[in-house]
Amino acid sequence: MDGGTAATLRIDLGALVANYALIARQVAPASVAGVVKADAYGLGAVPVSHALLRAGCRHFFVAHLCEAAALKPHLPADVPLYVLNGLPPGAEAACAALGAVPVLNSLAQIDGWAHTARTLVRRLPGVIQVDTGMSRLGLTPGELAILRDQPHLLDGIDLQLIMSHLACADQPDDAFNRDQRHRFDAIADQFPGVPRSLDNSGGAMATGVRHGDLVRAGIALYGGAPHGDPNPMRAVIALDAHILQLRTVPAGAGVGYGLTHLCDRPSHIATISVGYADGWPRHLSGRGSAYIGGVRAPIVGRVSMDSMAIDVTDIADYLLYSGAPVELIGPHQTIDAVAAQADTISYEILTRLGRRYARSYLPAPSAAADQRSGKA
Repeated sequence: MDGGTAATLRIDLGALVANYALIARQVAPASVAGVVKADAYGLGAVPVSHALLRAGCRHFFVAHLCEAAALKPHLPADVPLYVLNGLPPGAEAACAALGAVPVLNSLAQIDGWAHTARTLVRRLPGVIQVDTGMSRLGLTPGELAILRDQPHLLDGIDLQLIMSHLACADQPDDAFNRDQRHRFDAIADQFPGVPRSLDNSGGAMATGVRHGDLVRAGIALYGGAPHGDPNPMRAVIALDAHILQLRTVPAGAGVGYGLTHLCDRPSHIATISVGYADGWPRHLSGRGSAYIGGVRAPIVGRVSMDSMAIDVTDIADYLLYSGAPVELIGPHQTIDAVAAQADTISYEILTRLGRRYARSYLPAPSAAADQRSGKA
């Protein structure tokens, strides 16, 4: 047990690299980019990016310019770092100075980036995103028509990619996936010679489709199921809390705020050191679980800010003591299982994991070899 911490979050960079390699094999000859926005889905953008670099990844995506500013110094100068949400007005000069590549989602963003290129008297790299039906980010059909009629609007911009985003990739049989692919191909044909990027994690694992030139891998890198079961990805994280206190309560005793759980038998109750301030969803109150020695221990009562209670009546006594480990995510309970219990998705579980955990990184095999040889 790590003194003074809520729990221990173990991040297996070897599993991360194995997932990257699996996706790369699936989509070849397309390249695979690492989506490391939101601090690599909460797992640490710098160590995750370094592991992916060692595995051969040469493209990275974040959501905001501030994320790019934090990560760019840790990447080789020739490795592109793309900003998915584009740039707010006035941020263009900072982006150019940083050397990040904005994803241009509107004519206004294109105009701002082209103006910056003219001001600096040099071409600037950029990506155009088009909306193929998700109605979120990207040029609308009307904006595309204007761009087609006025190609000079792109003067000064060195187009690196034309991209869009699949709305239903986690549902591979949804006909809208096929519709979006057809729409995207028709639009991309208007930009001859420009590489194409459409597939995310779910799209990458689709079969019988063309994956374009660059696939943007996110949740699948981190062990989440790209769609459905079985999940072909290796688990990347494990989360272990520890028992703070044990007590025996009589039948009829209430547990937690509001006494929402009433024990129907004499029960052993363990309080553990994770709550909603640590990213453990309050929605798991009375419905989620933990595991001790491979045995399920249901969460009873409400998940509170810094702790929650589990019923350990059916757990062997020798496994129950102050400081004993409690599996929250691990071999008996995946991030997808936790998400299902909380009526959410694995993305939210990962990105909500708090900063109070002691973090332990298990190196990828190549990194471990470099450390032994003194190269790291």
